[in-house]
Amino acid sequence: MEEVAQDGPARRCKELLCCVTARSCALCGLRSLAFFLVCAIPAFSQTAAQHAPTVEDRLSAVETAAKSAQLAGDNAWMLTSAALVLMMTGPGLALFYGGLVRAKNVLSTMMHSFVLMAVVTVLWSVYGYSLAFGEGNHFIGGLQYLFLKGVGATPNADYGATVPHETYMIYQLMFAIITPALISGAFAERMKFSAMLLFTCLWSTVVYFPMAHMVWGKGGLLNAFLGGSIPTFDFAGGTVVHVTSGVSALVCALYLGKRVGYPKEPMKPHSLVLSLIGACLLWVGWFGFNAGSAVAANSLATNAFVATHFGAAAATLGWMLAEWLKHGKPSMLGGISGAVAGLVAITPASGFVKPFPALLIGFAAGVVCFLMVTAVKSKFGYDDTLDAFGVHGAGGTLGAILTGVFATREINDGLKDAAGKALPLGLVDGNAGQILNQAVAVAISWVLAIVGTLIILKVVDLLVGVRVTEEQEVAGLDVSMHGEEGYNLEG
Repeated sequence: MEEVAQDGPARRCKELLCCVTARSCALCGLRSLAFFLVCAIPAFSQTAAQHAPTVEDRLSAVETAAKSAQLAGDNAWMLTSAALVLMMTGPGLALFYGGLVRAKNVLSTMMHSFVLMAVVTVLWSVYGYSLAFGEGNHFIGGLQYLFLKGVGATPNADYGATVPHETYMIYQLMFAIITPALISGAFAERMKFSAMLLFTCLWSTVVYFPMAHMVWGKGGLLNAFLGGSIPTFDFAGGTVVHVTSGVSALVCALYLGKRVGYPKEPMKPHSLVLSLIGACLLWVGWFGFNAGSAVAANSLATNAFVATHFGAAAATLGWMLAEWLKHGKPSMLGGISGAVAGLVAITPASGFVKPFPALLIGFAAGVVCFLMVTAVKSKFGYDDTLDAFGVHGAGGTLGAILTGVFATREINDGLKDAAGKALPLGLVDGNAGQILNQAVAVAISWVLAIVGTLIILKVVDLLVGVRVTEEQEVAGLDVSMHGEEGYNLEG
Protein backbone atom coordinates (compact mmCIF):
# COMPACT_ATOMS: atom_id res chain seq x y z
CA MET A 1 0.00 0.00 0.00
CA GLU A 2 2.81 2.40 0.81
CA GLU A 3 4.45 1.69 -2.52
CA VAL A 4 1.25 2.40 -4.32
CA ALA A 5 0.72 5.60 -2.43
CA GLN A 6 4.17 6.79 -3.21
CA ASP A 7 3.74 5.86 -6.90
CA GLY A 8 0.69 8.06 -7.34
CA PRO A 9 2.39 11.51 -7.24
CA ALA A 10 5.32 10.18 -9.21
CA ARG A 11 3.03 8.88 -11.94
CA ARG A 12 1.24 12.22 -12.17
CA CYS A 13 4.56 14.04 -12.46
CA LYS A 14 5.61 11.77 -15.28
CA GLU A 15 2.28 12.26 -17.08
CA LEU A 16 2.57 16.03 -16.75
CA LEU A 17 6.11 15.95 -18.11
CA CYS A 18 5.03 13.83 -21.06
CA CYS A 19 2.15 16.20 -21.77
CA VAL A 20 4.47 19.21 -21.76
CA THR A 21 6.93 17.35 -23.93
CA ALA A 22 4.18 16.34 -26.41
CA ARG A 23 2.96 19.91 -26.67
CA SER A 24 6.49 21.05 -27.22
CA CYS A 25 6.93 18.44 -29.98
CA ALA A 26 3.64 19.42 -31.57
CA LEU A 27 4.66 23.09 -31.49
CA CYS A 28 7.96 22.21 -33.08
CA GLY A 29 6.13 20.24 -35.74
CA LEU A 30 3.87 23.17 -36.54
CA ARG A 31 6.85 25.45 -36.73
CA SER A 32 8.58 23.03 -39.11
CA LEU A 33 5.49 22.83 -41.29
CA ALA A 34 5.21 26.60 -41.37
CA PHE A 35 8.85 26.87 -42.34
CA PHE A 36 8.27 24.37 -45.18
CA LEU A 37 5.25 26.25 -46.42
CA VAL A 38 7.02 29.58 -46.31
CA CYS A 39 10.35 28.49 -47.73
CA ALA A 40 10.14 25.15 -49.54
CA ILE A 41 6.91 25.52 -51.52
CA PRO A 42 7.82 28.80 -53.20
CA ALA A 43 11.15 27.30 -54.17
CA PHE A 44 9.39 24.21 -55.56
CA SER A 45 6.85 26.35 -57.39
CA GLN A 46 9.61 28.39 -58.93
CA THR A 47 11.34 25.22 -60.16
CA ALA A 48 8.09 23.78 -61.51
CA ALA A 49 7.28 27.04 -63.26
CA GLN A 50 10.63 26.93 -64.99
CA HIS A 51 9.82 23.49 -66.47
CA ALA A 52 6.07 24.01 -67.18
CA PRO A 53 5.16 23.87 -70.95
CA THR A 54 4.47 27.20 -72.57
CA VAL A 55 1.40 27.96 -74.67
CA GLU A 56 3.52 27.52 -77.80
CA ASP A 57 4.71 24.13 -76.56
CA ARG A 58 1.16 23.01 -75.92
CA LEU A 59 -0.04 24.19 -79.35
CA SER A 60 2.88 22.42 -81.01
CA ALA A 61 2.05 19.19 -79.15
CA VAL A 62 -1.60 19.43 -80.19
CA GLU A 63 -0.61 20.06 -83.82
CA THR A 64 1.73 17.07 -83.79
CA ALA A 65 -0.95 14.84 -82.30
CA ALA A 66 -3.51 16.04 -84.87
CA LYS A 67 -1.15 15.33 -87.76
CA SER A 68 -0.39 11.90 -86.36
CA ALA A 69 -4.09 11.13 -86.03
CA GLN A 70 -4.78 12.32 -89.58
CA LEU A 71 -1.91 10.25 -90.92
CA ALA A 72 -3.19 7.17 -89.13
CA GLY A 73 -6.78 7.69 -90.28
CA ASP A 74 -5.94 8.45 -93.91
CA ASN A 75 -3.45 5.61 -94.08
CA ALA A 76 -5.97 3.12 -92.68
CA TRP A 77 -8.55 4.20 -95.28
CA MET A 78 -6.06 3.99 -98.15
CA LEU A 79 -4.85 0.53 -97.18
CA THR A 80 -8.47 -0.60 -96.92
CA SER A 81 -9.20 0.93 -100.33
CA ALA A 82 -6.19 -0.86 -101.83
CA ALA A 83 -7.53 -4.17 -100.52
CA LEU A 84 -10.98 -3.38 -101.94
CA VAL A 85 -9.56 -2.66 -105.39
CA LEU A 86 -7.54 -5.87 -105.35
CA MET A 87 -10.74 -7.70 -104.41
CA MET A 88 -12.28 -6.33 -107.59
CA THR A 89 -9.84 -8.38 -109.67
CA GLY A 90 -9.78 -11.50 -107.54
CA PRO A 91 -12.38 -12.69 -106.75
CA GLY A 92 -14.68 -10.00 -108.25
CA LEU A 93 -13.75 -9.90 -111.93
CA ALA A 94 -12.62 -13.53 -111.92
CA LEU A 95 -16.09 -14.67 -110.83
CA PHE A 96 -17.92 -12.15 -113.00
CA TYR A 97 -16.08 -13.16 -116.17
CA GLY A 98 -15.81 -16.81 -115.19
CA GLY A 99 -19.55 -17.26 -114.92
CA LEU A 100 -20.19 -15.59 -118.29
CA VAL A 101 -18.17 -18.07 -120.38
CA ARG A 102 -18.94 -21.68 -121.20
CA ALA A 103 -18.11 -24.30 -118.56
CA LYS A 104 -15.15 -25.64 -120.53
CA ASN A 105 -13.43 -22.25 -120.27
CA VAL A 106 -14.24 -21.17 -116.72
CA LEU A 107 -10.81 -21.85 -115.22
CA SER A 108 -8.83 -20.36 -118.10
CA THR A 109 -10.91 -17.19 -117.91
CA MET A 110 -10.54 -16.88 -114.15
CA MET A 111 -6.83 -17.65 -114.51
CA HIS A 112 -6.39 -14.43 -116.48
CA SER A 113 -7.51 -12.30 -113.54
CA PHE A 114 -5.61 -14.35 -110.99
CA VAL A 115 -2.23 -14.52 -112.68
CA LEU A 116 -2.21 -10.81 -113.51
CA MET A 117 -2.24 -10.09 -109.79
CA ALA A 118 1.25 -11.59 -109.78
CA VAL A 119 2.60 -10.50 -113.17
CA VAL A 120 1.67 -6.83 -112.98
CA THR A 121 2.90 -6.57 -109.39
CA VAL A 122 6.40 -7.57 -110.49
CA LEU A 123 6.37 -5.14 -113.42
CA TRP A 124 5.13 -2.36 -111.14
CA SER A 125 7.82 -2.93 -108.54
CA VAL A 126 10.65 -2.99 -111.05
CA TYR A 127 9.81 -0.07 -113.34
CA GLY A 128 6.06 0.44 -113.72
CA TYR A 129 5.50 2.79 -110.81
CA SER A 130 8.44 4.91 -111.85
CA LEU A 131 7.22 5.25 -115.45
CA ALA A 132 3.72 6.15 -114.24
CA PHE A 133 4.46 8.48 -111.31
CA GLY A 134 8.09 9.48 -111.60
CA GLU A 135 8.89 13.01 -112.75
CA GLY A 136 9.62 12.88 -116.46
CA ASN A 137 8.00 14.64 -119.40
CA HIS A 138 4.39 15.14 -120.50
CA PHE A 139 4.06 11.55 -121.69
CA ILE A 140 6.11 9.25 -119.46
CA GLY A 141 7.65 9.34 -116.00
CA GLY A 142 11.34 9.20 -115.14
CA LEU A 143 13.43 6.43 -113.64
CA GLN A 144 13.96 7.75 -110.10
CA TYR A 145 11.65 5.13 -108.60
CA LEU A 146 13.17 2.08 -110.29
CA PHE A 147 12.88 -0.92 -107.97
CA LEU A 148 10.84 1.43 -105.74
CA LYS A 149 13.92 3.35 -104.68
CA GLY A 150 12.91 6.21 -102.40
CA VAL A 151 9.33 4.94 -102.01
CA GLY A 152 8.93 4.52 -98.26
CA ALA A 153 7.20 5.88 -95.17
CA THR A 154 7.72 9.55 -95.97
CA PRO A 155 4.66 11.03 -97.79
CA ASN A 156 5.00 12.36 -101.32
CA ALA A 157 3.30 15.76 -101.07
CA ASP A 158 2.32 15.76 -104.75
CA TYR A 159 0.34 12.52 -104.56
CA GLY A 160 -0.69 12.08 -100.92
CA ALA A 161 0.53 14.49 -98.25
CA THR A 162 -1.03 12.54 -95.37
CA VAL A 163 -0.18 8.94 -96.30
CA PRO A 164 3.15 7.15 -96.69
CA HIS A 165 4.47 7.18 -100.25
CA GLU A 166 4.52 3.39 -100.13
CA THR A 167 0.80 3.34 -99.38
CA TYR A 168 0.05 5.47 -102.43
CA MET A 169 2.25 3.19 -104.54
CA ILE A 170 0.48 -0.01 -103.49
CA TYR A 171 -2.92 1.61 -103.98
CA GLN A 172 -2.09 2.60 -107.54
CA LEU A 173 -0.75 -0.89 -108.20
CA MET A 174 -4.25 -2.31 -107.80
CA PHE A 175 -5.46 -0.14 -110.70
CA ALA A 176 -2.59 -1.35 -112.85
CA ILE A 177 -3.60 -4.95 -112.09
CA ILE A 178 -7.29 -4.77 -112.95
CA THR A 179 -6.96 -2.75 -116.17
CA PRO A 180 -5.39 -5.44 -118.41
CA ALA A 181 -7.60 -8.02 -116.70
CA LEU A 182 -10.62 -6.15 -118.09
CA ILE A 183 -9.28 -6.61 -121.63
CA SER A 184 -9.27 -10.38 -121.21
CA GLY A 185 -13.05 -10.37 -121.45
CA ALA A 186 -12.77 -9.65 -125.18
CA PHE A 187 -10.47 -12.52 -126.12
CA ALA A 188 -11.75 -15.09 -123.61
CA GLU A 189 -12.14 -18.64 -124.94
CA ARG A 190 -9.64 -18.26 -127.79
CA MET A 191 -6.27 -16.67 -126.84
CA LYS A 192 -3.19 -18.66 -125.86
CA PHE A 193 -2.16 -18.33 -122.23
CA SER A 194 1.44 -17.56 -123.22
CA ALA A 195 0.23 -14.89 -125.61
CA MET A 196 -1.93 -13.35 -122.90
CA LEU A 197 1.06 -13.08 -120.56
CA LEU A 198 3.33 -11.48 -123.14
CA PHE A 199 0.54 -9.19 -124.34
CA THR A 200 -0.11 -7.98 -120.79
CA CYS A 201 3.53 -7.17 -120.11
CA LEU A 202 3.88 -5.18 -123.32
CA TRP A 203 0.48 -3.51 -123.06
CA SER A 204 1.05 -2.35 -119.49
CA THR A 205 4.39 -0.86 -120.53
CA VAL A 206 3.31 0.77 -123.78
CA VAL A 207 -0.27 1.84 -123.00
CA TYR A 208 -1.11 1.82 -119.31
CA PHE A 209 1.99 3.32 -117.70
CA PRO A 210 2.17 6.29 -120.13
CA MET A 211 -1.57 6.93 -119.85
CA ALA A 212 -1.45 6.83 -116.05
CA HIS A 213 1.41 9.34 -116.12
CA MET A 214 -0.38 11.68 -118.52
CA VAL A 215 -3.52 11.83 -116.38
CA TRP A 216 -2.25 11.37 -112.79
CA GLY A 217 1.54 11.82 -112.84
CA LYS A 218 3.23 15.09 -111.93
CA GLY A 219 3.74 17.09 -115.13
CA GLY A 220 1.55 14.71 -117.15
CA LEU A 221 -0.03 16.16 -120.29
CA LEU A 222 -3.61 15.77 -119.05
CA ASN A 223 -3.11 16.35 -115.31
CA ALA A 224 -5.29 19.30 -114.33
CA PHE A 225 -3.81 19.61 -110.84
CA LEU A 226 -0.08 18.97 -111.34
CA GLY A 227 0.99 20.99 -114.34
CA GLY A 228 -0.78 19.41 -117.32
CA SER A 229 -1.13 21.38 -120.55
CA ILE A 230 -4.64 20.03 -121.18
CA PRO A 231 -6.46 20.07 -117.82
CA THR A 232 -8.56 16.93 -117.70
CA PHE A 233 -10.75 15.68 -114.86
CA ASP A 234 -10.46 11.94 -114.30
CA PHE A 235 -10.93 11.22 -110.63
CA ALA A 236 -10.45 7.46 -110.60
CA GLY A 237 -9.64 6.22 -114.09
CA GLY A 238 -12.34 6.76 -116.72
CA THR A 239 -9.71 7.27 -119.41
CA VAL A 240 -6.74 5.58 -117.76
CA VAL A 241 -8.54 2.35 -116.91
CA HIS A 242 -11.80 1.98 -118.79
CA VAL A 243 -11.34 3.72 -122.12
CA THR A 244 -7.89 2.23 -122.70
CA SER A 245 -8.97 -1.28 -121.70
CA GLY A 246 -12.30 -1.14 -123.52
CA VAL A 247 -10.88 0.15 -126.80
CA SER A 248 -7.96 -2.28 -126.59
CA ALA A 249 -10.50 -5.05 -126.04
CA LEU A 250 -12.23 -4.15 -129.31
CA VAL A 251 -8.91 -4.25 -131.17
CA CYS A 252 -8.18 -7.66 -129.68
CA ALA A 253 -11.60 -9.00 -130.65
CA LEU A 254 -11.19 -7.80 -134.23
CA TYR A 255 -7.62 -9.07 -134.54
CA LEU A 256 -8.31 -12.56 -133.18
CA GLY A 257 -11.55 -12.98 -135.09
CA LYS A 258 -14.71 -14.76 -134.03
CA ARG A 259 -14.90 -17.86 -131.88
CA VAL A 260 -15.58 -21.16 -133.62
CA GLY A 261 -19.32 -21.35 -134.22
CA TYR A 262 -20.06 -17.71 -133.39
CA PRO A 263 -22.77 -16.43 -133.78
CA LYS A 264 -24.67 -19.49 -135.06
CA GLU A 265 -24.09 -21.72 -132.04
CA PRO A 266 -25.51 -20.70 -128.64
CA MET A 267 -22.77 -19.53 -126.26
CA LYS A 268 -24.70 -18.70 -123.13
CA PRO A 269 -23.12 -18.03 -119.73
CA HIS A 270 -22.64 -21.29 -117.86
CA SER A 271 -23.29 -19.82 -114.36
CA LEU A 272 -25.01 -16.52 -113.75
CA VAL A 273 -24.78 -17.35 -110.06
CA LEU A 274 -21.00 -16.94 -110.20
CA SER A 275 -21.39 -13.78 -112.25
CA LEU A 276 -23.87 -12.29 -109.79
CA ILE A 277 -21.48 -12.87 -106.90
CA GLY A 278 -18.67 -11.35 -108.93
CA ALA A 279 -20.75 -8.30 -109.84
CA CYS A 280 -21.67 -7.69 -106.20
CA LEU A 281 -18.00 -7.91 -105.21
CA LEU A 282 -17.17 -5.44 -107.97
CA TRP A 283 -19.84 -3.05 -106.70
CA VAL A 284 -18.48 -3.15 -103.16
CA GLY A 285 -14.86 -3.02 -104.25
CA TRP A 286 -15.59 0.00 -106.42
CA PHE A 287 -15.96 2.12 -103.29
CA GLY A 288 -12.24 1.65 -102.76
CA PHE A 289 -11.66 2.31 -106.45
CA ASN A 290 -13.44 5.68 -106.46
CA ALA A 291 -13.66 6.91 -102.86
CA GLY A 292 -10.08 5.81 -102.24
CA SER A 293 -8.96 8.11 -105.04
CA ALA A 294 -9.48 11.05 -102.67
CA VAL A 295 -6.26 9.76 -101.02
CA ALA A 296 -7.71 10.78 -97.64
CA ALA A 297 -10.59 9.91 -95.34
CA ASN A 298 -12.39 13.20 -95.96
CA SER A 299 -15.60 14.68 -97.34
CA LEU A 300 -14.40 14.26 -100.93
CA ALA A 301 -14.11 10.53 -100.33
CA THR A 302 -17.65 10.55 -98.98
CA ASN A 303 -18.97 12.28 -102.08
CA ALA A 304 -17.16 9.84 -104.36
CA PHE A 305 -18.60 6.96 -102.32
CA VAL A 306 -22.15 8.31 -102.65
CA ALA A 307 -21.81 9.13 -106.35
CA THR A 308 -20.46 5.65 -107.05
CA HIS A 309 -23.39 3.94 -105.39
CA PHE A 310 -25.98 6.20 -107.00
CA GLY A 311 -24.45 5.77 -110.45
CA ALA A 312 -24.45 1.99 -110.20
CA ALA A 313 -28.05 1.87 -108.96
CA ALA A 314 -29.37 4.14 -111.71
CA ALA A 315 -27.49 2.24 -114.43
CA THR A 316 -28.88 -1.08 -113.21
CA LEU A 317 -32.41 0.26 -113.62
CA GLY A 318 -31.60 1.94 -116.94
CA TRP A 319 -30.25 -1.24 -118.52
CA MET A 320 -33.07 -3.41 -117.15
CA LEU A 321 -35.71 -0.94 -118.34
CA ALA A 322 -34.24 -0.82 -121.85
CA GLU A 323 -34.05 -4.61 -121.93
CA TRP A 324 -37.58 -4.96 -120.62
CA LEU A 325 -38.92 -2.65 -123.29
CA LYS A 326 -37.01 -4.39 -126.10
CA HIS A 327 -37.26 -8.06 -125.10
CA GLY A 328 -40.28 -8.09 -122.80
CA LYS A 329 -38.35 -9.45 -119.82
CA PRO A 330 -35.69 -8.04 -117.50
CA SER A 331 -32.80 -10.44 -116.93
CA MET A 332 -30.24 -10.97 -114.21
CA LEU A 333 -27.50 -10.76 -116.85
CA GLY A 334 -28.86 -7.37 -117.87
CA GLY A 335 -29.03 -6.17 -114.28
CA ILE A 336 -25.43 -7.01 -113.39
CA SER A 337 -24.17 -5.70 -116.74
CA GLY A 338 -25.97 -2.42 -116.09
CA ALA A 339 -24.46 -2.14 -112.63
CA VAL A 340 -20.94 -2.50 -114.00
CA ALA A 341 -21.70 -0.02 -116.79
CA GLY A 342 -22.81 2.54 -114.21
CA LEU A 343 -19.72 1.97 -112.08
CA VAL A 344 -17.56 2.49 -115.15
CA ALA A 345 -19.25 5.71 -116.21
CA ILE A 346 -19.26 7.34 -112.79
CA THR A 347 -15.57 6.59 -112.19
CA PRO A 348 -14.08 9.74 -113.76
CA ALA A 349 -16.85 11.95 -112.35
CA SER A 350 -17.19 10.57 -108.82
CA GLY A 351 -14.96 13.19 -107.20
CA PHE A 352 -16.43 16.12 -109.13
CA VAL A 353 -20.23 15.76 -109.36
CA LYS A 354 -23.17 15.99 -106.98
CA PRO A 355 -25.34 12.96 -106.18
CA PHE A 356 -28.21 13.75 -108.55
CA PRO A 357 -25.99 14.20 -111.62
CA ALA A 358 -24.45 10.87 -110.62
CA LEU A 359 -27.89 9.33 -111.06
CA LEU A 360 -28.19 10.91 -114.52
CA ILE A 361 -24.76 9.69 -115.58
CA GLY A 362 -25.52 6.19 -114.34
CA PHE A 363 -28.92 5.96 -116.04
CA ALA A 364 -27.48 7.22 -119.33
CA ALA A 365 -24.68 4.66 -119.11
CA GLY A 366 -27.14 1.83 -118.53
CA VAL A 367 -29.13 2.69 -121.66
CA VAL A 368 -26.16 3.55 -123.90
CA CYS A 369 -24.15 0.47 -122.96
CA PHE A 370 -27.20 -1.74 -123.49
CA LEU A 371 -27.50 -0.38 -127.03
CA MET A 372 -23.77 -0.87 -127.64
CA VAL A 373 -23.89 -4.50 -126.50
CA THR A 374 -27.04 -5.37 -128.44
CA ALA A 375 -27.69 -3.14 -131.46
CA VAL A 376 -24.18 -1.90 -132.32
CA LYS A 377 -22.45 -5.22 -131.71
CA SER A 378 -25.04 -7.07 -133.78
CA LYS A 379 -24.79 -4.58 -136.62
CA PHE A 380 -21.02 -4.77 -136.97
CA GLY A 381 -20.76 -8.45 -136.05
CA TYR A 382 -17.57 -8.38 -133.97
CA ASP A 383 -17.10 -11.04 -131.28
CA ASP A 384 -16.31 -9.20 -128.05
CA THR A 385 -16.80 -12.28 -125.87
CA LEU A 386 -17.79 -10.58 -122.60
CA ASP A 387 -18.61 -7.12 -123.99
CA ALA A 388 -15.54 -5.39 -122.58
CA PHE A 389 -15.77 -2.70 -125.26
CA GLY A 390 -19.53 -2.22 -125.01
CA VAL A 391 -19.34 -1.70 -121.23
CA HIS A 392 -15.89 -0.28 -120.49
CA GLY A 393 -15.00 1.43 -123.75
CA ALA A 394 -18.40 3.02 -124.32
CA GLY A 395 -19.18 3.56 -120.63
CA GLY A 396 -15.78 5.10 -119.92
CA THR A 397 -16.07 7.45 -122.91
CA LEU A 398 -19.55 8.57 -121.92
CA GLY A 399 -18.55 9.11 -118.29
CA ALA A 400 -15.45 11.13 -119.23
CA ILE A 401 -17.44 13.48 -121.47
CA LEU A 402 -20.26 13.94 -118.96
CA THR A 403 -17.70 14.76 -116.28
CA GLY A 404 -17.01 17.92 -118.27
CA VAL A 405 -20.70 18.75 -118.07
CA PHE A 406 -21.44 18.14 -114.39
CA ALA A 407 -18.10 18.75 -112.62
CA THR A 408 -18.47 21.52 -110.05
CA ARG A 409 -16.21 23.35 -107.62
CA GLU A 410 -18.91 22.90 -104.98
CA ILE A 411 -17.69 19.31 -104.71
CA ASN A 412 -14.03 19.65 -105.64
CA ASP A 413 -12.28 22.99 -105.06
CA GLY A 414 -8.80 21.67 -105.70
CA LEU A 415 -8.26 23.73 -108.85
CA LYS A 416 -7.44 27.32 -107.84
CA ASP A 417 -6.16 30.51 -109.44
CA ALA A 418 -3.08 32.46 -108.33
CA ALA A 419 -5.12 34.22 -105.62
CA GLY A 420 -6.28 30.90 -104.14
CA LYS A 421 -9.85 31.18 -105.44
CA ALA A 422 -11.55 27.97 -106.62
CA LEU A 423 -11.92 27.92 -110.41
CA PRO A 424 -15.05 26.78 -112.28
CA LEU A 425 -14.80 23.16 -113.36
CA GLY A 426 -17.51 22.00 -115.76
CA LEU A 427 -20.40 23.31 -117.81
CA VAL A 428 -22.61 23.64 -114.72
CA ASP A 429 -20.02 26.06 -113.33
CA GLY A 430 -19.96 28.03 -116.57
CA ASN A 431 -16.83 26.41 -117.99
CA ALA A 432 -18.12 24.91 -121.24
CA GLY A 433 -14.58 24.53 -122.54
CA GLN A 434 -13.99 21.66 -120.14
CA ILE A 435 -16.09 19.40 -122.37
CA LEU A 436 -13.52 19.94 -125.12
CA ASN A 437 -10.68 19.11 -122.73
CA GLN A 438 -12.43 15.89 -121.79
CA ALA A 439 -13.00 15.02 -125.44
CA VAL A 440 -9.32 15.57 -126.22
CA ALA A 441 -8.33 13.26 -123.36
CA VAL A 442 -10.73 10.60 -124.63
CA ALA A 443 -9.33 10.93 -128.15
CA ILE A 444 -5.76 10.52 -126.87
CA SER A 445 -6.85 7.42 -124.95
CA TRP A 446 -8.49 5.94 -128.03
CA VAL A 447 -5.51 6.59 -130.30
CA LEU A 448 -2.95 5.26 -127.81
CA ALA A 449 -5.05 2.16 -127.15
CA ILE A 450 -5.71 1.40 -130.83
CA VAL A 451 -2.18 1.97 -132.11
CA GLY A 452 -0.41 0.47 -129.11
CA THR A 453 -2.61 -2.63 -128.94
CA LEU A 454 -2.40 -3.33 -132.67
CA ILE A 455 1.40 -3.14 -132.67
CA ILE A 456 1.64 -5.33 -129.56
CA LEU A 457 -0.66 -7.98 -131.04
CA LYS A 458 1.46 -8.11 -134.18
CA VAL A 459 4.62 -8.58 -132.12
CA VAL A 460 3.06 -11.25 -129.91
CA ASP A 461 1.65 -13.06 -132.92
CA LEU A 462 5.08 -13.20 -134.52
CA LEU A 463 6.76 -14.44 -131.35
CA VAL A 464 4.34 -17.01 -129.89
CA GLY A 465 1.11 -16.79 -131.87
CA VAL A 466 -2.01 -15.30 -130.31
CA ARG A 467 -4.77 -17.80 -131.00
CA VAL A 468 -5.23 -21.41 -130.00
CA THR A 469 -5.90 -24.04 -132.65
CA GLU A 470 -9.46 -24.97 -133.59
CA GLU A 471 -9.08 -28.35 -131.85
CA GLN A 472 -7.91 -26.67 -128.63
CA GLU A 473 -10.76 -24.19 -128.76
CA VAL A 474 -13.39 -26.86 -129.29
CA ALA A 475 -11.99 -28.96 -126.44
CA GLY A 476 -11.96 -25.92 -124.18
CA LEU A 477 -9.05 -23.91 -122.87
CA ASP A 478 -9.28 -25.39 -119.38
CA VAL A 479 -8.06 -28.74 -120.68
CA SER A 480 -5.99 -27.64 -123.68
CA MET A 481 -4.13 -24.78 -121.93
CA HIS A 482 -4.06 -25.89 -118.27
CA GLY A 483 -4.78 -29.60 -118.19
CA GLU A 484 -7.64 -29.35 -115.71
CA GLU A 485 -11.38 -28.79 -115.49
CA GLY A 486 -13.44 -26.37 -113.50
CA TYR A 487 -16.02 -28.95 -112.43
CA ASN A 488 -15.50 -32.59 -111.54
CA LEU A 489 -18.90 -34.21 -111.96
CA GLU A 490 -17.75 -37.80 -111.48
CA GLY A 491 -19.12 -39.90 -108.59
